[in-house]
Amino acid sequence: MSVVMFGGTGFIGSHLAARLAERDVRVVVPTRHAQHGDHLKRLPGVDVIEADVRDDATLQRLVDGHTAVINLVGILHSDRGTPYGKAFRRAHVELPQRIADACARAGAPRYLHMSALGADVRGPSMYQRSKADGEQAARSRAEVAATIFRPSVVFGPGDNFLNMFARLQRHLPLVPLAGANARFQPVYVGDVAEAFVRALFEPHSAGNIYELGGPHIYTLGELVRLAGRYAGHERKVVALPDAVAHLQAVFFEMLPGEPLITRDNLDSMKVDNVVTPSTKVLTAEALGIKLTALEAVAPAYLAPDGQLDVLRARAGR
Repeated sequence: MSVVMFGGTGFIGSHLAARLAERDVRVVVPTRHAQHGDHLKRLPGVDVIEADVRDDATLQRLVDGHTAVINLVGILHSDRGTPYGKAFRRAHVELPQRIADACARAGAPRYLHMSALGADVRGPSMYQRSKADGEQAARSRAEVAATIFRPSVVFGPGDNFLNMFARLQRHLPLVPLAGANARFQPVYVGDVAEAFVRALFEPHSAGNIYELGGPHIYTLGELVRLAGRYAGHERKVVALPDAVAHLQAVFFEMLPGEPLITRDNLDSMKVDNVVTPSTKVLTAEALGIKLTALEAVAPAYLAPDGQLDVLRARAGR
């Protein structure tokens, strides 16, 4: 079996590549800059290729000859627009459509697509609306069996969620927090990677949607406090009123670089980011996965000496 994995050099892709290598799956990981995939090159059967997938011909060559395609590409921030901005459209909607079309032309029968909990064409945020349209794009070709995954926020060694809040609390006397009461169901990156692997090897998963959440639900404020506690720097969390949170987001959007939070992030938090099983949606349990609790993993990699665990995870060990 061989797969091409778009977005494979990132946090989730690194863990997934290691799991696939363990199952003797040959993995091709395209990236615009080869050095971004240096940590994957030591994995057996994983090839990192420098390529620009914005070019249709390049995308088609990458898909040709593979058993399956995995798309993990996703962004958190975009310019504003209706129903969403150009950056969300390119990453979340147009790329999945181009991948589905390339799969159809190449005869690649499987397409595993990363979406997100809360994906909804009528959702309050641009992110949620673009993710929903991306799901429709991924499933637009009848000859390509698309499997959709909707994780809550993903944690684990190397994450940019709990680690970010841990870093903030090392330097701030308190944490002024927008959306402190928003609810999340964090899922371990190893469980997300395992879901992809099991679905890849399970033909009956084709066409299914899986919502991936961990065993427990937390408010954002609770997660921030846990991150600080495990890092040894727990600070007081101050919940911001909505109006102040909005002003904070506007301020961060004006700063150079990736903003800590945006108005669209606040809109996303208007809807609880938790699994809502229905007759049409499956969960990790349907794939036989025993979910990992945050408390069983986070203390090790958030601790001051936890960088060793991060390096081991990035090496696939």
